[in-house]
Amino acid sequence: MPPADILRTLLSIEIPIIQAPMILQAPLVPLAAAVSNAGGMGSLGCAEMPVEELQQRISELRSATPKPFNLNFFLHQEPRYDPDLDLEIRNLIQPFYNKNGLDAPRDASSTDLETFNDDKLAILVEERPSMVSFHFGCPRRPVLDALHAVGIVTAATATTVREAIALQEAGVMIVVAQGWEAGGHRGSFASNFEDTGIGTLALVPQIVDAVDVPVIAAGGIGDGRAIAASRALGASGVWMGTAFLSCLEAPITALHRKALSSAGDEDTHLSRAFSGRPCRARQTPYSQHMARTRPRLQDFPLMYNYSGPLKSFGIDTDNLDFQFLLYGQAAALNREMTAAQLIEKLTSETATVIAQMGAWDRAV
Repeated sequence: MPPADILRTLLSIEIPIIQAPMILQAPLVPLAAAVSNAGGMGSLGCAEMPVEELQQRISELRSATPKPFNLNFFLHQEPRYDPDLDLEIRNLIQPFYNKNGLDAPRDASSTDLETFNDDKLAILVEERPSMVSFHFGCPRRPVLDALHAVGIVTAATATTVREAIALQEAGVMIVVAQGWEAGGHRGSFASNFEDTGIGTLALVPQIVDAVDVPVIAAGGIGDGRAIAASRALGASGVWMGTAFLSCLEAPITALHRKALSSAGDEDTHLSRAFSGRPCRARQTPYSQHMARTRPRLQDFPLMYNYSGPLKSFGIDTDNLDFQFLLYGQAAALNREMTAAQLIEKLTSETATVIAQMGAWDRAV
């Protein structure tokens, strides 16, 4: 069975395009539902949701689509606050607070962002979404067993071959191969995420060769050309986040939409300055300053306590220099249209490219 057909069968979807889970200022339920209704698979980033909101969003999504959807969670370690770093970090950021009349955080030692826990697992077992995916780690065997027992397909992110093998050995059903180009947080968990960065083109075929489970390509996939390339590399489907941010159903601000419409290949960089973990985001004076100084930082997600006042200021004043905009290196390929139109466009482009590749092959 061709790789794409394996994914279609496993997930009960028509088109092997998964909208990557993202966390924005507003819930992505309308976007996720639109992608699922168009034949792909919509996703919700649930890492920051308390249990009550998780249940509410699942209900809203079920009301908006009868089709399969994916729920995504973080598996980050509980953060360790380092009081010795606190003053050092504050001194680095204080000029940005002063320039904009902002108050520094009084206490940066705690967070409300929970890692995945038994309460969330219980809701998933009860609600039975089609797929549950994980980021930042390898789920424990009891978690996977509980999800698989009720028919939930599981997936998790790998940024290296070693991580992909660890996920397969743990029992994960699908590996999401996240290349260096991808927007948002890197899903690294068994590699040195400070220095290790493997591009999608190199990563996907090596993971495909190393594991026996389906592989989904992620990172820098913005149009049908990249989807066709992913298929040629052996991927069973694609995981696209940035491309869907410009869809009309995406709950982004006009300023965010404008930034995407004028995005270029050098707009973003990987930075730990926002959250404490590497994420690909639009470069800002703050993130560039922190990149130059390369300070030690608090664990994820404690750095949000320090960057949060700047982000809030940027949103309140419509100032892009202080916003935290996550998108990938292929953002310049984005198109503003509905999710259904984008799915149709991507499907058509992919078919055209594959047909052209066949003609090229015969010519050679």
